[in-house]
Amino acid sequence: MFLGSNDGRSMFQAARRAFFALALAAFATAGVAAPGVALAQVPYLSLKPTPATETKYAAIVVDANTGEVLYAKRADSPRYPASITKVMTMYLAFEALAEGRIRSTDLITVSSRAASQPPTKLGVAAGDTVTVDDALKALATRSANDMAVAVAEHIAGSEQRFAALMTLRGQELGMTNTRFVNASGLPDSRQVSSARDIAIMSRAVMRDFPQYYGYFSMKSFDFRGQTIRNHNRLMGQFAGMDGLKTGYINASGFNLAASAVRDGRRLIAVVLGGRSTSSRDDHVEDLLLTGFDVLKRRSLGENITVAQSMFEPTEGPIDRPSTAQGDGEQDGLRVVLTEGPALRGPLTIQRSMQPVANPAERAAPATPTKKTAAAPKKPKGQYVVQAGAFKSKSQAREQLALIKKRFGAAFRDSEPAVGDPSGGFYRVRFEGMTADAAKSACQTLKAKKQACMVIAP
Repeated sequence: MFLGSNDGRSMFQAARRAFFALALAAFATAGVAAPGVALAQVPYLSLKPTPATETKYAAIVVDANTGEVLYAKRADSPRYPASITKVMTMYLAFEALAEGRIRSTDLITVSSRAASQPPTKLGVAAGDTVTVDDALKALATRSANDMAVAVAEHIAGSEQRFAALMTLRGQELGMTNTRFVNASGLPDSRQVSSARDIAIMSRAVMRDFPQYYGYFSMKSFDFRGQTIRNHNRLMGQFAGMDGLKTGYINASGFNLAASAVRDGRRLIAVVLGGRSTSSRDDHVEDLLLTGFDVLKRRSLGENITVAQSMFEPTEGPIDRPSTAQGDGEQDGLRVVLTEGPALRGPLTIQRSMQPVANPAERAAPATPTKKTAAAPKKPKGQYVVQAGAFKSKSQAREQLALIKKRFGAAFRDSEPAVGDPSGGFYRVRFEGMTADAAKSACQTLKAKKQACMVIAP
């Protein structure tokens, strides 16, 4: 009997799911008699192994409800996020919308710089205008590079300043291996992230701005007589999937940050370095299916998790599409990916979400708490260490107390403070530090997986 392409794919998916379910059950059963947690190893159908030193592949699966990591492979290794970058671009836009600094009906004037971005783009001429709403829809569906620059310039005055704000917000969210230098994800060897950081960002955008998350769920939208479709093909194929974002440049391979909900539980899966859209999508589907199966079995009393030894897809040559997914070409860009940390040295970035007239201008340090018993110590430097940002003042104070208790020696010559809310966040800061003391203290915090960044005067 002849099967059409859709029928063939359905049968293949059903067979693959049955295979994974059997494998899951077999490993769970085998682990019953052994102490600890049973492991559900889910093999990925690959032709040959690829040395870890050469692969672009990295992946993670996270329970969005609890933050538990169900599976991770090279999750902290530096990778190029490509157009997944636009999730952070949209996060800052959502923040501006929620605070009333912009409105969805506001008109954005497209600059010549924005209009000149390489495809994929919306194709609006320089000097023309689009609404904030249409720009965000174009980011989520077409991955429009011109709209990424237009939104960045509209909010921060320049893409460079906006990228600094992106990095700052990422650091505050816990994205310790991420640096942004543009709003689109177009090729730049300095722009790096990791699978874990992308999962943190994905979880944050749905947690902090659920009222705007629907942008990532759009399968298409109409703009000036044309229908623009979402690049995420799994949106219409995987039950429960409602976002988030694809990405592709030659240095990264095919990336996808995906989220789906089943039986009231949400999972986030990030796969980086796919050889093609189809192999990437199949692997994301396998990870999500296994994750949901694990959650279901746990609800029935089984002590089970996804194995850390899941086989990864064969990398091989990149099967490039005729048109890149919103990222363009990157001729001449040569990069080396390693297992080491992505960021070296402190970031000197602007702290305020509000645009400023002078790029050299910096926000004033938070006023330290006044002391009545004795005069405050004189600061020995002008550097600030920021150790987190929180929605509530009580949470910020708890973090401040924790840092002082556990890492007091590293901050003995600083002035601790919880700054007044800026952009809706209370920031934990240690002020008046020298450059060397600030760098050393921040390294101490990062070694213990604590969020930290150095802010220069």
